[in-house]
Amino acid sequence: MAGAAPVTIAEVEEIVPVGALDPDAIHVPSIYVQRLVLGKDYVKPIERRTTRPRS
Repeated sequence: MAGAAPVTIAEVEEIVPVGALDPDAIHVPSIYVQRLVLGKDYVKPIERRTTRPRS
């Protein structure tokens, strides 16, 4: 979707220096992102795995 959008805005947890991240871990290359927004008060809820009891 980022490639088809006229403007792509990425909300990020933190802005790091160039080269600080592994290029293979990036999902959207910088060529598609025109704006960065530094998110405030980021909350990372911990997910809990839920399963059905065995029958």
